[in-house]
Amino acid sequence: MGCHCDGLVPTKNLGDPPVAIPKTRKEFNDADRKAIEKNFCAKKILMCGIGTDEYNRISACQSAKEIWEAPQTSHEGTTHVKQSKIDMLTMEYELFRMQDDKSVQEMHTRFTSIINELYSHGETIQRNKLVRKILSVLPSSWESKVNAIIEEKGLHELTID
Repeated sequence: MGCHCDGLVPTKNLGDPPVAIPKTRKEFNDADRKAIEKNFCAKKILMCGIGTDEYNRISACQSAKEIWEAPQTSHEGTTHVKQSKIDMLTMEYELFRMQDDKSVQEMHTRFTSIINELYSHGETIQRNKLVRKILSVLPSSWESKVNAIIEEKGLHELTID
C-alpha cells in the first residue's frame, strides 16, 4: 500500500485498479503524521504573512498547496489571462505617446508603470529600446536636447532616467 499525503488526509490505495481512499487515524504512520505536521506549519506560516483581504480568499483552503496557489491565481490569473495582460501591456507600450497636457515627469511615471507591469509578468525590454522609445515620444520642442543627448552619450550608455 502506498501513502500519499496531499496536505489534508493521508490515503492508501485499495482495489484493482488501485483507488486512493483516506486512511483512518489508527492507520496513520510516522510519515503520515510528519506530512500532516508539515502541512499545518506551512499553512500557519502562509496565513501569518498575509493581510485581511488575502486571508478571506484563502480561509477555506485545506492544504498549504491550495493556500500557496490561491493568491497566484487571484493576482496573476490563469495562463490565458496572464498572456492577455501581457498582450495589452505590450500594445500600451507600442502605442505609448506623450500627452500634450502632461509634463515629462508625468510621462516618465506613466511609461515606467507600463514597463514595471510588463516586468512583473516576466516580459523585459532591452534598455536601449526603452531609451529610444522615450526619446521618440518627447515633443518636437525637445529635438535639440534629444540630439545633444544622443551625440554626447550614445543610446547604449543611456538609462531611461
